Amino acid sequence: MAKTAFPHTTASGLAGPMASLDGLLRDWLPRQRWFAGKDRPVTELRLLSLTELFPGCLHLLVHAGHAGGGHGAGHAGVPSPGGTPPPGDCYQVLLGVQEQLSPRLGRALIGRTRTGPLAGLVVYDALQDPRSAHLLQERLRQPGTAGPLRFEADPAVRIPPALPPRLLDAEQSNTSVVYGDAFILKVFRRIQPGVNPDLEVSGALARQGCRRVPAPAAWFRTVQPFGATLGVVQPYLRDASDGWTLALDALAGGQDFAGRAGELGRAMAEVHLALAAAFPADGADAAAGEGGHTAAAMAERLDAAARSVPALRPHVPGLRSAFAALAGGAAGPPVQRIHGDLHLGQVLRAGREWFVIDFEGEPSRPLAERRSPHSPVRDIAGMLRSFDYAARQRRPWRPEWARRCREAFCAGYASGSGWDPRHQHALLRAYETDRAVYEVLYEARHRPDWLAVPMAAIERLAVRGD
Repeated sequence: MAKTAFPHTTASGLAGPMASLDGLLRDWLPRQRWFAGKDRPVTELRLLSLTELFPGCLHLLVHAGHAGGGHGAGHAGVPSPGGTPPPGDCYQVLLGVQEQLSPRLGRALIGRTRTGPLAGLVVYDALQDPRSAHLLQERLRQPGTAGPLRFEADPAVRIPPALPPRLLDAEQSNTSVVYGDAFILKVFRRIQPGVNPDLEVSGALARQGCRRVPAPAAWFRTVQPFGATLGVVQPYLRDASDGWTLALDALAGGQDFAGRAGELGRAMAEVHLALAAAFPADGADAAAGEGGHTAAAMAERLDAAARSVPALRPHVPGLRSAFAALAGGAAGPPVQRIHGDLHLGQVLRAGREWFVIDFEGEPSRPLAERRSPHSPVRDIAGMLRSFDYAARQRRPWRPEWARRCREAFCAGYASGSGWDPRHQHALLRAYETDRAVYEVLYEARHRPDWLAVPMAAIERLAVRGD
């Protein structure tokens, strides 16, 4: 086992370890699914924090700068004296460091260092190592500190020791480890200053008595170089299936999904009501709703996406008309705290019940925006787009399947919320358009073969007149 001698390295001493790790991380980071800057060269890597969690395992916060700047305000690099992070992104990385790597960890290999204080040692992704995952669980079971890291837990929840870890391989923006099919640890990869909504919301809803969202059992955070949430442990629904898988199974079997979609709509209405109670909106915000400023932000996102994706450009005039309802102050439900990135992959069905997970919101957007109140129509539009995505996974495309799911979801939501999303035609069009524009940009950057799916919605939304 390697002796790294880095209990916690302060800012003045980070150059040494980075001399060992810079080249390896520049090659490894862009190949990770959760790395956001795949389409732009990494021009700078800066080590913000390094803490030895236990012998042979290093916890890092790494700032990545890119040619052409970052994604916008709110992405965390080294905070400036005024408190505003520079362009770029901050990533959480857990590295194993050994003299030799076990053959069973071959997939976790990052490389062998050649220079600096770690010269000659093998570096690998520690979360793929069952030993490291087990020791991390022990840290989370027993609240305490490690350098700037703080490990905390709900005293009413007991996490048993020695639960076997299992790394999930289906996620993209974060990394999750399941412990004994009893708990799941989500390790956030892109780190921004502040409380992550996934911890904040799940805790608040648990206090409200909402059983649709698994409550946090333990979590960890950092206090340097800024305060931020790093990960959260929640109960694992071992027999649950996510909505995306269930929808595709229904399509493959020629089965209708409308009944389950209606139940999901009622469950989502219940969650929205609990969110409104847990996070009362400021009176002025609730009365004002979302209007011109939201429409302007949507238009700005559209213009930015069109600059990056030429196929979008012919549809820009028609898509802009979709935002007119917001700009004109169309009436709608009051703004409130919402999920922020709702789709079929963010819901689980266990037995006959639906559960909602992953309240982190869209990681590419600033944390302040993700924690601010928005119209619940935004969540509904995200789910409606997800039904369309599912329907297009099989050929021939079955638009009637998606239409029945959309109708059933909205009817279920109306029965639980007291207002019907189908009566918000203009608002739904605006939010669906904004979501489809985001999807176009995402697919163009990450999954070009899928670009046709959101482009079909773009063509529809650009000409629809309601």
